[in-house]
Amino acid sequence: MILYGTNPIAWANDDDRSIGADIPTDRILHEAGEVIGFDGIENGHRWPEDPEALKALLARYGLRFISGWYSMALLTRGVDEEIRAVQPHLAKLKVNGCKVCIVCECSNTVHGDPLAPVNDRPRLTAAEMTAFGARVEEFARYLADEGVTLAYHHHMGTVVESPEDIDAFMAATGPATHLLFDAGHCAFGGGDPETVLARHVARVAHVHAKNIRRGVTERVRMENLSFLQGVLAGAFTVPGDPEGAIDFLPLLRILATAGYQGWLVIEAEQDPDRYDPLIYQTLGLDSLRAAAREAGLDRAVAAETRP
Repeated sequence: MILYGTNPIAWANDDDRSIGADIPTDRILHEAGEVIGFDGIENGHRWPEDPEALKALLARYGLRFISGWYSMALLTRGVDEEIRAVQPHLAKLKVNGCKVCIVCECSNTVHGDPLAPVNDRPRLTAAEMTAFGARVEEFARYLADEGVTLAYHHHMGTVVESPEDIDAFMAATGPATHLLFDAGHCAFGGGDPETVLARHVARVAHVHAKNIRRGVTERVRMENLSFLQGVLAGAFTVPGDPEGAIDFLPLLRILATAGYQGWLVIEAEQDPDRYDPLIYQTLGLDSLRAAAREAGLDRAVAAETRP
């Protein structure tokens, strides 16, 4: 079953909360669920922390909770400590019937620093990646025992950014660790999304359909801009945007051939003052649905599964 989701960062950014701060929460949920027609939405700083309150809030707009970012710190703390730290987030996932836990190592990331060049992101040696992967796999096994799949988000400004990083990370982890494949972060990080996805599709548990504006991402690199400066400059956009560099049809064909079932999430943060979220998220969903139909990645959502 394929479901279509979005992320509130298209309206109100999490890393820089001044971006979209004037947009009411009701508008975000109304546009996402009742106007555009997404099946669900990921986590954001506006949502209630209480799992039941979150479920009830989203249901009022015809939305379900997909999952949400969890900032992992396994480079600086042990697995037992990480397990204790994840409990509130895990409770939120369980109550809302989420299948995946989106994680990213954030103990040394630069992506949330508005002044740190994304080029200065941390890197791991081969030995460090092997040790890190072993810890992630142990944590992933714990989550699997709790009924949730760990989906690791390769991300700009972090220790798993480039295609080489992704390959090394996947080699360093085992079957309990899965990948959140993000087309935009893959391309921005120097990879060819089609090649990377084809190589790792068997372990993909979640998909972010994020596009990039190639000219902006190249400028971020050349001018040593921060990740957030890149976001404000328009580095990311949605599927179907004529300015976007990524063709999603080949990616969806790879997913269809592999029998992927799960969420396709349009997680594309932009400056809402420049790029109206309603217009762009509508464009993204319409384009993604059309491409999924052409790719044979059929959408099968029974009406009774809607909240």
